[in-house]
Amino acid sequence: MTYLPNRLTGLIALTATVALAGCANTGTTPADSADGASKTTVHSSAPLLPAALFPGSASHFDAWECLPANQNLVTAVNDDNLRLWSLHGAWRLPEAIVASGARYQDGEVSFWNRGDQAQVETPRGQLQCQQGLRRAAATRADHPGVMFLGRGNEPGWSIELANDAPVMTWTTAYGSETQTMPYMVSVMDNEAGRVVIENANAEQFFRVRIESGACFDDMKGQPYPARVTLTIGGEQYKGCGQGIAP
Repeated sequence: MTYLPNRLTGLIALTATVALAGCANTGTTPADSADGASKTTVHSSAPLLPAALFPGSASHFDAWECLPANQNLVTAVNDDNLRLWSLHGAWRLPEAIVASGARYQDGEVSFWNRGDQAQVETPRGQLQCQQGLRRAAATRADHPGVMFLGRGNEPGWSIELANDAPVMTWTTAYGSETQTMPYMVSVMDNEAGRVVIENANAEQFFRVRIESGACFDDMKGQPYPARVTLTIGGEQYKGCGQGIAP
């Protein structure tokens, strides 16, 4: 299976209860660290993030509630492929010919959508899915100068990574407090769709871990393609996020 130009290093696997799992290859946008090594990198401009964090050309994300595994998926439909996120990673399935509905397949893994119903097939079994919430993808028009947006609740917070410099803007207390801080990349794993950034100023320690995978807003249940964990000021915040393409 492919996710952008690279070959998938592992298939979607199902657990004993037919849960979508396994290793995923994001086949991502190249980063400064070509070998995906876990090492601190100082950028003079904003680093390129894995493509698995982005919707591609899709205008929205869809959530899917699937049985028998009670597992939710997220999809985004592009012109000729489907981007699929599970709890364990991200995949890209090319469009396939089908008599009815829309089918996306690579090898023995497929996603077949007819209206608000979908069927996911793997070598280990099937998932029957019902469409849930739909969320419009965040755009650069809505968020000028932002390459990645992450957010969470209780208390309401957000982070924005600038598209032109390694700078993070952190907003908390439901928008009443804002800080802008430089960062360094400590992990850039394109194959796993994982990025870790840390403060470039030791006096303001923070760490942000971004991982591709189905994520749902814990207040409204809206779907996102990435999970975000922010550690700052001795506190940890968890939420969801999305890459924003130009």
